[in-house]
Amino acid sequence: MRRNAALASLLLVLAACHPAKPRSIEGDWRAVLTSPGGELPFTLRIANGHAVIINGTEQAPVSAVAVHDSAVTIRFDHYDSAIHATLSDDGNTMTGAWTRTVPAGLCRLAFRATRGKQPRFRRIASVITSGVGEMNGIWKAEFTDADGVSPARGEFRQDRQTDRVTGTFLTPTGDDRYLEGSFQNGLLRLSTFDGAHAFLFQARLSADGNKLTGDYWSRDSYHATWTATRSNDAGATLPDGWKDVGLTNNEGRFQFRFPDLNGNPVALTDPRFQNRVVLVNIFGSWCPNCNDEAPLLAAWDHKYRDRGLEIVGLAYEFTGDAARDREMVRRFAKHYGITYPLLLAGVSDKKKASATLPDLTRVLAYPTSLFIGRDGKVKKIYSGFAGPGTGVHHIALRNEMESVIESMLAEDGR
Repeated sequence: MRRNAALASLLLVLAACHPAKPRSIEGDWRAVLTSPGGELPFTLRIANGHAVIINGTEQAPVSAVAVHDSAVTIRFDHYDSAIHATLSDDGNTMTGAWTRTVPAGLCRLAFRATRGKQPRFRRIASVITSGVGEMNGIWKAEFTDADGVSPARGEFRQDRQTDRVTGTFLTPTGDDRYLEGSFQNGLLRLSTFDGAHAFLFQARLSADGNKLTGDYWSRDSYHATWTATRSNDAGATLPDGWKDVGLTNNEGRFQFRFPDLNGNPVALTDPRFQNRVVLVNIFGSWCPNCNDEAPLLAAWDHKYRDRGLEIVGLAYEFTGDAARDREMVRRFAKHYGITYPLLLAGVSDKKKASATLPDLTRVLAYPTSLFIGRDGKVKKIYSGFAGPGTGVHHIALRNEMESVIESMLAEDGR
């Protein structure tokens, strides 16, 4: 008995000296957030200690993945969000929660993931007595919430063999990024998750196959209803982002004065901006469309700075806590390799943001970009941004914005 006890003690000591290797969570997982509207699924892929979130053709990178015993942490540092989960004994299930800092405090949705490649949405068990058809094409949509009605343009693609649907909604403020889901028995289900936004769309198709009626949920609290009708209009079904925001003065001037991330005041009247073309970008580190635009701005800064372009970002953040908001903007800059100045301008509330920029008629969208010539006058303003999830719309807007920059730089022959 003594020898058995001594052996057991020795084994415990050896185990303490040689802890077990972290359990592997590598592979594909069907992950689900418990939205108020039901399951909000996405694909989580973990390989070689790194992870991505898959929505359609998007692979959104994760900041870090850590496993300690049965505890799993998946971080999205530039969005101030994370998934904390517990791995089951058999290693095939993770359960926990996703949390993210938001203006109201903290968003929280329950999280569950099961190992293996699986359909994004579970197949419908019973037949829904609704219309049949397909989702391919353009849909003219309206979303209704407590603030009123806003237009949108849905563009969807359906694989007839698998019922898989991909696409997005373009809106007056940007787009809903990469949506993926299914259309089965008259029910359309779409979702996306990127560490910042958690979107879930559901709608039923009318008997004639030409109208969708449904619901939209975002994170843990926002809900809207929506309808959409098929449209053959390949052109505009949305306001023009070049016309949505204007100036309140007749001189064509725009001024700002805000602290940089070290607390030093920066103004458009500073010498560094004189006789330069200036692109002022109104953004938030929390905003997915701003994150879509950031790599493009960083590339333009590198390409055009020596030719006379200055870019400056005015950050409107969630919390109003200057130290915390500065840290989030620093993470944003590091994530995208941004070296142009980023200023802490205020909080993300659009009415409050508008009050800090009296030269603008309003702040309608994050991001908003102002193109200012060497003479100090505003030449163009674009409200919103069509990200890469919009396909040809993104390419067209990118080319149009770059053309504006090129034309302003060429004004004095450079």
